Amino acid sequence: MPKTTTTPKTSTKTKTRKNPVFLMLASSLAAGFIGGWASDRARSDTSVSNASDAVKQQIVSSEADVIANVAKEVGQSVVSINVTSQGITQDFFGMQRSIQQASAGTGIIVSESGYILTNKHVVPVGTNSLKITLFDGTVLDAEVVARDPRNDIAFIKIIDKKDKTLIVARLGDTSKIRVGEKVIAIGNALGQFQNTVTSGIISGFGRDITAGDSSGGGAEDLTNLIQTDAAINSGNSGGPLVNLSGEVIGINTAITGSDSGQSLGFSIPINDIKNQITSVLEKGKIERPYLGVQYRAIDDRFAFIYNLPVKRGAYLPPSEDGTSPVVSGSPAAKAGLREKDIITKIDDTPVDEKNDLVTILGTKKVGEVVTLTVLREGKEITIDAKLELTPEV
Repeated sequence: MPKTTTTPKTSTKTKTRKNPVFLMLASSLAAGFIGGWASDRARSDTSVSNASDAVKQQIVSSEADVIANVAKEVGQSVVSINVTSQGITQDFFGMQRSIQQASAGTGIIVSESGYILTNKHVVPVGTNSLKITLFDGTVLDAEVVARDPRNDIAFIKIIDKKDKTLIVARLGDTSKIRVGEKVIAIGNALGQFQNTVTSGIISGFGRDITAGDSSGGGAEDLTNLIQTDAAINSGNSGGPLVNLSGEVIGINTAITGSDSGQSLGFSIPINDIKNQITSVLEKGKIERPYLGVQYRAIDDRFAFIYNLPVKRGAYLPPSEDGTSPVVSGSPAAKAGLREKDIITKIDDTPVDEKNDLVTILGTKKVGEVVTLTVLREGKEITIDAKLELTPEV
């Protein structure tokens, strides 16, 4: 599991004059009533309190049952992944030598034919042996099918199912998630505790981080992630983040290091991956649509600092060191996008914290023509762009 570093009523009282004799009389008349009322109220309060406690207990028990049932259901679609790969190490004399190294992670079954979704860092380049363990303990051989060049996503496929019936995970819709929503994470904790279940809430979404392995190498920028406080441990990489309806809403990918914030886990939204799943199942490879822009997601703070006319969207910043935010020869360049443009919508979908530019593009297909709503020099215009295949990196 990579180590992550974030780049990061006033009340008014009216005074009234009151008749003191009237107040005294009223108190005297009320005394006997209040005594009886207080006794009845005490019994009533006790009854209400007991009822309230019973309701709370019922809610807690019901939630526990829901989590247990979801974990049991989704756990059938979760696999443990054991990897043997070729690595390079340096000896005492500074000489590099090749070594065999073992690692472990998690994946979810996305087709009855044996395709499994996991993280790219779980099955790195150099992987030469893959074994997956199903929820019932069956061990099967698998192979890497595709690695996403633009995200921490990879697909592997079981070589021989041996007549096993595979349970496919149900996918949710991350455009509907809410901060505070209850979620559970399932994974091969520490590479040895299969289908470990933890629970928590969605702490935030639209998070951008830089993630790397424990050695500090292989750093990768990950964007538009779901943040959760559900415990995600080493070995959970590639496992599902699940809502209480039993739907996978994210793929667990990163955690904060021990010297940073505690209990911070990050997951790739499932909506960012759905098209890649379809592409792999239909064509056996990942075909990611490509626009070709470098952008900054706008939030309240960014809009204020740079005095932007909108608080949400994708801002194409001015060129720095001769590097344009619009990649030369890309669909964006061909469509006429420029620096300082703000993309506010793609087709009818607003670009915001729940629907990042990458997320929306991930729902499109290579060759599809999209309509971009753009703010340019204070005017709103529309631009059509034909998406192309993401180039290899």
